This record gives sequence, structure tokens and C-alpha cells, in this order.
Amino acid sequence: MANYILGLDAGNTVIKAILFDLSGRELALAARDGRSSMPKPGHVERDLDELWRNAVSVIGQCIAEAGIDAGEIVAIGCAGHGNGLYALDRAGAPLIGIQSLDTRAVGIVAEWAERNVGDRTYVHCLQRPWAAQTPTLLAWLKRFSPALFARIGTVFLCKDFVVNRLTGARCSDTSDMSGCGLLQMQDRRYEPDLLAAYGLGDCIDLFPPVLESADIAGHVSEEVAALTGLSAGTPVVAGLFDVVASAVGSGVTRTGAASVIAGTWSINQVITDEPSRDPSIFMLSTFDRQRYLAIESSATSAANLEWIVREFLEHGGEADKSPFELCSELVASVDPGGDIPIYHPFLYGSQQNGHARAGFYGIAGWHTRAHLLRALFEGVAFEHRRHVETLHKAGADFDSVVLSGGGSRSIVWPQIFADVLGVPVTVARSRETGALGAAIAAGTGVGIFANYSAGAAAMTAAARHFAPNTAVAEAYAGRYRLYDEINQAMIPIWERIAARRARM
Repeated sequence: MANYILGLDAGNTVIKAILFDLSGRELALAARDGRSSMPKPGHVERDLDELWRNAVSVIGQCIAEAGIDAGEIVAIGCAGHGNGLYALDRAGAPLIGIQSLDTRAVGIVAEWAERNVGDRTYVHCLQRPWAAQTPTLLAWLKRFSPALFARIGTVFLCKDFVVNRLTGARCSDTSDMSGCGLLQMQDRRYEPDLLAAYGLGDCIDLFPPVLESADIAGHVSEEVAALTGLSAGTPVVAGLFDVVASAVGSGVTRTGAASVIAGTWSINQVITDEPSRDPSIFMLSTFDRQRYLAIESSATSAANLEWIVREFLEHGGEADKSPFELCSELVASVDPGGDIPIYHPFLYGSQQNGHARAGFYGIAGWHTRAHLLRALFEGVAFEHRRHVETLHKAGADFDSVVLSGGGSRSIVWPQIFADVLGVPVTVARSRETGALGAAIAAGTGVGIFANYSAGAAAMTAAARHFAPNTAVAEAYAGRYRLYDEINQAMIPIWERIAARRARM
């Protein structure tokens, strides 16, 4: 009997199920897009019942398309977007799902900054509060939605909700809980003084037990087996924060290796042996018990392309190609050394300023949609560069990166990343690195692989390599400086826009 591993990847928008063999070959893939609701400005939520229905659908479709006996699936791993807030009520039923694109708690973050709350949290979790961080959102609900807050029985993360529905287990893992600033970093445990700093000292019972990512959280229930076609009793591991899963699934497992993810979020991360105590960067626990990830991130990456395609291009492209392929071809048609506008990728705010807005600057009558798309591709890469510079300043150095996420699939974006970052870029063989990383964790958890590195060696490979083009380095450097100058000049305007919105 052949052995297969099922990897699930639950992002802010799409949930995917991918079936892998033990060499990392994809047998079948199913995906379903979910809907976000925005009941108020800055609020970004999802229907948890819909998320579970979509999970059931893609699992069943994946098994059917693979044409295998579900009993050959030896383990299941799930990755999911970090932060946001996913809650069950006291009876274990879905209550609310807040996505990591949410900015409702910007005011609390500003208030806490004035009170130096970040100094108190940083001592324990090596992070400072930000708007879509799980404890910040819980503090917002406690203050502004007390009736809903009183109904909460469990607070955890996106992939934890999926694991809970599969198995009934109420748990999370160290990568997700450290990634949202809820764990004492080195001891990998909840810390009363940390929760008290967020104003959540009375909430420790709302948080579930924390497992290691490859620990078996539970087994597929009879009810879920009937819904999905899975075999009852199939082991399900605790799973991974998707940025960690994508690093593993792209083959990044050694100390000093760097992973850049151009997905909904801009993720820029380096594996370190020791946690950095530079307050300019975030730290989180990585996939094993010894090491850490130095990480710089914000919701400023390929979500910008998804937005422009959805709103302007989805129904107007050529019939023989996807709108994303069309975008890449249009970008490739523009000389990178020419006259190109500047784009700020701040559709959901920036890391530095929750009030920041996206915008094109310097548009002229002779510019085409190709120029605007080129500006968008470059603007996303520029914000990645800003994050990477912060990592370098904190001592998290590297001289090459592995690029994954939706942006890595473009025919032109990886080269732009190599040129803007000034380092060689490798694109992993698998396009589904989050699900593959989750599958590697599952294989490690059931003993197929001795450790993550062995799993990555067996299941990952490089596909394409891109070297920086020195001929355009000066042009990019000049536009990057202008990008930053406009950013600084816009800060008071963004604040005025936010103040006006607050009065509406």
C-alpha cells in the first residue's frame, strides 16, 4: 500500500487541500475561495461555518481527484494564516473569525504606545502590539463588544479551528501562539505577566493547550470521515503558522536560511539559533524546539495584485490566459529603467502606520495599465526590501533567499525581487509550500521522517534561479528612495484621512 500525506493550507481567503506522496509530488489539489465581510470600516471578518464547509469540500474533492483509498493517507497537517482571532463559544460552536487584515484596533495600539505597553510585552514575547494581533483584538472585543466577549470559550488561530473541526481537539501550536505574541518566547508557555500587559490577565482559560507543531493533536472523527471521505482515526498534527510552513515547504530549514513569501502578507524571515532582542523585529518560535525565526512582515504583498485583478481586470482579460498571467506579461513589457510611477502597497495599512493608504504617485497621460502594474509589482518588492533592511540592521543577515507565495508564480516578479533586494532568488518547485510544509510536519509527527530537515530533503526541490541584474540596480535604488520619501510625506495626510473617517 502506498503512503500519502494530506496538507491543508487555510489562508485569509483561500483554503486548499493538496495530497502529496512521500517525494513531495502533488497527486491532487482542490481549492475554494472564501468571502470576507467588512461590517464596518477596518473590520475584516469571515463566516467560520463557511470556512468549515469549504474545508470539507476541498478535502473530499482532493481525495476523489487523486483516486486513492483514503486509508492510504497516513497523516494530515494543516497550516493557516497567523494572527487575527478565531473564537469558539463556551459550547464549542463557531463564534467569530477576525482576519489578519483587520485594523479595528488601531486606536488601542496608539493608546498602548503612549503607555509603553509594548515595553512590557516585549520583555516576554519579543513583540510589540499591533492592530491585527490576536491579543490586541481580544482586548478590543473585551472593551468594545462585551456581550460577544462574554460568550467566548476558546481563542485560537485559523488552522486551529480547522484542526478542531477535524478532530474535536482544542489546541494550538508554538509557532502560531508565539507568532501572535501570546507566549513567553524561550519557555514557549503562557505568561501571566504578559497577558496582564495586554489587559487580559483574567483570560488565560480562554487559550488552549500549546503543542509542538508535529505533535499529534487528535484523529479524524467518524462524523468528519462521513463528510469528507477521510478514514476515521487518521492522525492530525497540531500544524503550523503558514509562514513557518512555507519556509519548511520551500526547503528553508537550516540556520541562516532566508524565506521571503509574497502572498497576502509580505513575509521576510531568517532562521536563527538564538532569539534576537532587537525591538525593531519580531521573533517567533520555529518548527523545532531549539530555534527561532526573525521576522519582518506586513499585509502589503500580493494582496495588492489580487485586489487590482478582482476590481479591474478579472472580467476584462484575454480569453486564453488568466488575468494574473496577463498582468505579468504587461509588467514584462515595460523597461525597468524607464519612467514608472511609484505605488504604495498599503491597502490594509502599513507595518509602521495602521492609517496608511495605498496610492499611485506620478501618473502621467502617457502611462498605460502596464506601467501601473509595473509600479505595483515594484512597490510590493520595495516594501519587502524595507523589511529586509530592518532584518539586516538587527543582525539577521543572509545572502540569498527562497521565494514562495503567489508572487513566486509570476514570470517576472521573482526577477524584480532579485533586482530590488540585490541577492539571488530561488523559487521552490512546489507552488503550494504552505501545504507542503504542513505535510512535512505531519510526516515528522508520525515518524516517516526523522526531523523536518529530513522531510524537507525528501519532499522539496528548487525549480528556478534568478540573479540580480546590475544594469537596473541604480534605477531601482533611486525609485526606492523616492518610495520612502513619499511614504514619509504622506503620514500627516493619512492621519487627516483617518480623523475624517472617525467623524463619519
